[in-house]
Amino acid sequence: MSLDEIRKKVIFHNSVDVWIAACSEKNIDWDDPEGYKKFITHLLKNNLNLKAFNLCAHEAGATEDKKTKFTETLSESKDDPNSLTYTIKLSDSALDIIRSHTF
Repeated sequence: MSLDEIRKKVIFHNSVDVWIAACSEKNIDWDDPEGYKKFITHLLKNNLNLKAFNLCAHEAGATEDKKTKFTETLSESKDDPNSLTYTIKLSDSALDIIRSHTF
């Protein structure tokens, strides 16, 4: 699902789902925790307004093992702000920042 498609559902999304949608648009695998951390670093460096929150795999709609394992791997690095889950408001400017990330 693309960023534009998830934006139509609701304005605020969790960063894992945004990461998955951004990877889908670029046709790359999303299950790389290090890639996710670089993505979050990019968003933070570009001053995107992110609000951290605890996300359980079932709250992320993780009905598949791959997504559950990914969120569990991220949760193991609790002291790393780049491995946290954030809420992101998918405004036009936020989408520009997200899409400017080099995958």
